[in-house]
Amino acid sequence: MNLLLIRHGQSYVNLPDWSGTNWDQPLTELGHRQAAALAAWLPQRLPQVGAIYASTMQRARQTAEPLAGVYGQPVSFDDRVREIGNNRYDHVPWSPEEHPGEFAGYWASERPFAPVMKEPRSESLMHFRARVGVFIEELVEKHRGQYVLVICHGGVIEFAFDHIFNIGP
Repeated sequence: MNLLLIRHGQSYVNLPDWSGTNWDQPLTELGHRQAAALAAWLPQRLPQVGAIYASTMQRARQTAEPLAGVYGQPVSFDDRVREIGNNRYDHVPWSPEEHPGEFAGYWASERPFAPVMKEPRSESLMHFRARVGVFIEELVEKHRGQYVLVICHGGVIEFAFDHIFNIGP
């Protein structure tokens, strides 16, 4: 399998002066242009893909849509490639009504087994790593010999590399 991990385009949470919530924000106008530019550029270099996966978060969904159109492929949306802190410890995504909204007072790598959000049911760094790792392992089995696009988040890309290269917590 040849895996291409693609970070979503610019979203509102990426803006330096953003003061809103970090939970499931859409792409900015620039982010939409970035997604369109990727959809125009990538097929020239990679004419076929076996599958397209994306996070269920808005910014990844919006980045995946133009790619799905040019490749004529459906997108398989998967909660396991959501950004860290957006799922509970059981890997189920937070609903908009229950999302805790605040990260814990320490960064996850300082306490890899503690919840990353102030809510005790939040996933830990190790929960996050496990959900990304299980996702990668399933792709390897399912898509041997294919090119696979995964539109996700920076944290997912970081932990996919940690999983693939067997780097510890």
